Amino acid sequence: MTETFVYAIPMRTRFRGITVREGMLIRGPLGWGEFCPFPEYDDREAASWLATAVEQVTVGWPEPVRELIPINCTVPAVDPGRAHAIVAGSGCRTAKVKIADHPDSLSEDLARVEAVRDALGPDGSVRVDANAVWDVETAVTHIKQIDRAAGGLEYVEQPCRTIEELAAVRRRVDVRIAADESIRRADDPLRVAVAGAADIAVLKCTPLGGVGRALQVAEAAGLPCVVSSALETSVGLAAQLALAAALPELEFACGLGTLSLLEGDLVRESLRPVDGFMPVPKSPPTPDPALLEQYRHPDPERTRWWEDRLTRVRALAPPK
Repeated sequence: MTETFVYAIPMRTRFRGITVREGMLIRGPLGWGEFCPFPEYDDREAASWLATAVEQVTVGWPEPVRELIPINCTVPAVDPGRAHAIVAGSGCRTAKVKIADHPDSLSEDLARVEAVRDALGPDGSVRVDANAVWDVETAVTHIKQIDRAAGGLEYVEQPCRTIEELAAVRRRVDVRIAADESIRRADDPLRVAVAGAADIAVLKCTPLGGVGRALQVAEAAGLPCVVSSALETSVGLAAQLALAAALPELEFACGLGTLSLLEGDLVRESLRPVDGFMPVPKSPPTPDPALLEQYRHPDPERTRWWEDRLTRVRALAPPK
């Protein structure tokens, strides 16, 4: 029987609507992998997350073409003072700012990106993520205002939900548009490029089904790529770094410094950026027994929920 472990790690700040990050570690021949689809995802969608963990512990990753990955810091929906402190203390020259976390957030968003620009100075890059909550008209209006407040945006990530809406926004603003959900939840990622919906593809290998699958998606999309975290511990984050290391070209900083959002980690040598860069691990990190005990899920019912979920999702995997 495969060894598994269910964890629960508190968040420093509410992010994606959660205050505790839950997931599972799975052990295989090559070490440990991570299975951590968010609770609202159904079993079919969670199967890709499991495929990433299985790839990590049984197949491994392609050879890297670079050893260091440029990283952006991540700024949650916090007040301007906290946003400034996060960026100033990160060592990163690019900041990804969460916006649009509630319907009346525009004034807060403007203040947040102004603080981030102040912390970065004129030469840093500011990008924002709206998580697909706007309609086209709202996106166009808000992007123009946020672009001015930021002193120029590098790009806006997923301002609207559909590919058609992204294309409409892209035609009406001067800021580059990045697609995230429209790529990882699409049956055909090439549609984003063909529709003229985005300038940049955001790749998250964890929900895409692994490093190998994500490289295929990158090739099909035909766009410059940014690799971004799915809020994993260092065990799962290693796969994201392996993807960033294997991409033929990497023009933009990647969103992989997300351990700063968690109160802890499951390994001693956490995968965190130093001076805006992260080294590429040669193999999956090994969890520390003391940290496993510290972050073992305290709720037996919730632990069973994860174990049952793994059993159901495994049953969806095609026979090999």
